[in-house]
Amino acid sequence: MKYQLEDKPRAFPMLMYGVQWFSIAVPSLLIIGSVVAVLQGRDIPAQIMYMQKLFAVCGLVMFVQVLWGHKLPLIIGPASVLLLGIVAGTGSDAAIYSSIGIGGACVALLAFSGGLGKIQKIFTTRVVVVILVLVAVTLSPLILRLSMGETGNSAGNLVFSLLLALMMLLGNKWLPGVWKSMVVLLGLVLGSLAYFSFAGWPGSLPALLPWLQTGPLFLSSLLWHPEFDLPTLLAFFFSFIALMINELGSIQGVGAMLGASNMPERSKKGMGITGLGNVMAGFFGVIGPIDYSMSPGVIAATQCASRYPLVLTGLLLVLCSWVPGIIGFMSLIPAVVMGAALLYVMTAQLAASLQMLVRDKGIIDFYSGVTVAFPVMLSILIAFLPPGVVAQIPAMARPIVGNGFIMGCMAVLFLEHTLNRRH
Repeated sequence: MKYQLEDKPRAFPMLMYGVQWFSIAVPSLLIIGSVVAVLQGRDIPAQIMYMQKLFAVCGLVMFVQVLWGHKLPLIIGPASVLLLGIVAGTGSDAAIYSSIGIGGACVALLAFSGGLGKIQKIFTTRVVVVILVLVAVTLSPLILRLSMGETGNSAGNLVFSLLLALMMLLGNKWLPGVWKSMVVLLGLVLGSLAYFSFAGWPGSLPALLPWLQTGPLFLSSLLWHPEFDLPTLLAFFFSFIALMINELGSIQGVGAMLGASNMPERSKKGMGITGLGNVMAGFFGVIGPIDYSMSPGVIAATQCASRYPLVLTGLLLVLCSWVPGIIGFMSLIPAVVMGAALLYVMTAQLAASLQMLVRDKGIIDFYSGVTVAFPVMLSILIAFLPPGVVAQIPAMARPIVGNGFIMGCMAVLFLEHTLNRRH
């Protein structure tokens, strides 16, 4: 390694590494933030304001994590597992973000109280893998809807999206060094340019709010209006289980790679601050943050394991949140390109889940295989149920029975602790 965990690079290398981490963090913010803003029916100014808040939250949490939390070089972005809760949520926006705040508070309480270790016993390798697989599977309808586009020929848009996702996968395989870690960013930029070349360029740029006008509006939108909805809370309960699994995996993975000391304490603080970050996200009305597992690949490619450049990255994200013009141009990314990028990200998550299943010998006999297969098949069936069938489910049960992710999670927990119970 050129720079170890506690090394402080000189000014110019620090700037270059900080900007590089920034370029890696931005695509996930754009993809997931834009998807949520569009799903919730926001107009262009409201989408820009949403992205401003998301940039600010993720930048601040990254700054705190690197200096006082897990103190590891981990990139932070919006949690895709919470995207599922937002899609599945039956309540209002206030109920959704109240649930995110409550979930974050529970994660922080578990982490700082030491209760996280006791709960982990329930979540065996098979349960963990199935939950991660279910996230990818049950987001398939959303990915399909984005990939078909909002305008133009749906079949042509879908083909374009699939080809772009395939090119990103090939780029991840063939691109050298740091370029490998910038596949998503390159896909967003080049994919947007290619799509506009075929489908036509936007008639006009979005109406960007001036900085002085946006500042007060940005601050006035930070007020929290709590609302509690039980089905929405239940949807986010399972989403936060997946978030905790991802967070622990990211911290442990980078810690093991770098041989970091005192990993239990790092995990405790890292998980706790991630929980508090989700409380802040719920208060600000945006999707919550999480540490990303892509960081080991970036560290290996750049030979820089220092945590200090990420302090600069966090500050850049916060600074970006006050420059709506930059975020406004970012909002031009077409839905078709976002669908391709989300397909690429979920493919990577599904591949990592299957790799974990093989590495930890999660399937050793027929019944352990059934424990994985049945919940996944159940979630697929429910995810693609015709709307008419979903409407026939009683209204009280619909948010649970009609949610493939929740039903899959309940099924794997039941099967794991019955079919594979060990006395």
